[in-house]
Amino acid sequence: MSLFDNMPSGQSSPSKTLPHAVAAAGAPLAERMRPRTLSEYSGQDHLLGPGKPLRVQIERNDPGSMIFWGPPGVGKTTLAKIIAEATHANFIEFSAVTSGIKEIKQVMAAAERAAEMHARTILFVDEIHRFNKAQQDAFLPYVERGTICLIGATTENPSFEIISSLLSRCRVYVLQPLSEDRIVALLRRAVEDKDRGLGALNLTADDDALALIAAYSSGDCRNAYNTLEVAAQLALNNGDHISKSTAADAVQQRVLMYDKSGEEHYNLISALHKSVRNSDPDAALYWLARMFAAGEDPLYLARRVVRMAVEDIGLAAPEALNLCLSAKQAIEFLGSPEGDLALAEAVVYLCLAPKSNSVYTAYGAVLDEVEHTRQEPVPLHLRNAPTRLMKELDYGKGYRYAHDEEGRVADMNCLPDSLMGRTYYHPTQEGREKQLAQRMEEIRRIRAAKPKGI
Repeated sequence: MSLFDNMPSGQSSPSKTLPHAVAAAGAPLAERMRPRTLSEYSGQDHLLGPGKPLRVQIERNDPGSMIFWGPPGVGKTTLAKIIAEATHANFIEFSAVTSGIKEIKQVMAAAERAAEMHARTILFVDEIHRFNKAQQDAFLPYVERGTICLIGATTENPSFEIISSLLSRCRVYVLQPLSEDRIVALLRRAVEDKDRGLGALNLTADDDALALIAAYSSGDCRNAYNTLEVAAQLALNNGDHISKSTAADAVQQRVLMYDKSGEEHYNLISALHKSVRNSDPDAALYWLARMFAAGEDPLYLARRVVRMAVEDIGLAAPEALNLCLSAKQAIEFLGSPEGDLALAEAVVYLCLAPKSNSVYTAYGAVLDEVEHTRQEPVPLHLRNAPTRLMKELDYGKGYRYAHDEEGRVADMNCLPDSLMGRTYYHPTQEGREKQLAQRMEEIRRIRAAKPKGI
């Protein structure tokens, strides 16, 4: 009787490589071409090259618990299966999408029985970031005791999605998207492989056709294989040849690595903001278009662009804020894609506008002052005195009305006494702010020339 005979429904049994004929029957091309050994595995040289950390770990037969972090289609599941095969471990594949705490406990009990018989169990959890804190906590004692070797796969940043106690017990390996050259080579192998690939169809494929598929896969090898399979079906009715136009028909739409609630969302908006700050309209338009193409909410982008206007342009070009708010209104009025152009115009204007973060910096300094200094009362001369008692208590005494003063400026302190003389706002010499700096200097001269007041 197998240890895993009583495995909960839907869980995998220990991995054993199926014969080619069995594996190929009805399986998608991506599954048939899945590497089975490290020598077949392509990519991740920074982890699997000679002397690299993960390869050394595997060669020492000491895989340990680990997290694979990377975009879709880079081989996270495949690598976990190869590790299980190379280290002679039972392999259980678990999906965080379909499994709950009950299934976790059942699998852990089976793994404990295996450990008692000196059998190693690798538990592979796909999309581990989808497990909540309680579910992730359930792994801890088994990982701590070494009952299981946990391999989690995630497309999200583990720092945010994996609980710290579990993360501290796992090594995190970052998997990179495959280069277009590697994907082209893998596609060519699939076209020619008569055993597991499309070789039995006797197809030919142009290099530029495979390059097009690779370019549109965005580093996702699984997607590239799926697209090649569609192109092969089209080619069977077109002279058994995959041309660039056949590949274009199969591609339809580029796969964009994007998750509106995940890290790539924040990476792209960061790239847009920093391109604007660095006065690079070409880069800013590129990142904006990437986010639009991936389905980002136009109003989210409008809000962020308004933020750029107040943070990085500021009073150097105060009209930028109005332009960005107008772009937001245009998006609400026109919708996408027509309104997208208004936001593109605003982004280009922000890139080319003079830059100043002086108000942003000044306000931050004031907030820090408020947070770390004593909250002093408002000086009496700045208080209103609507009642007799207030007047008797000297509310408003000594206040000087600026409009009655020469130059419309009174020599009067408007900060608490302990902060007298503080300067927070330091205008730049950029754009309109240069004029504001000149006006500030004029105010200082007027105030200095007056008799000393309060």
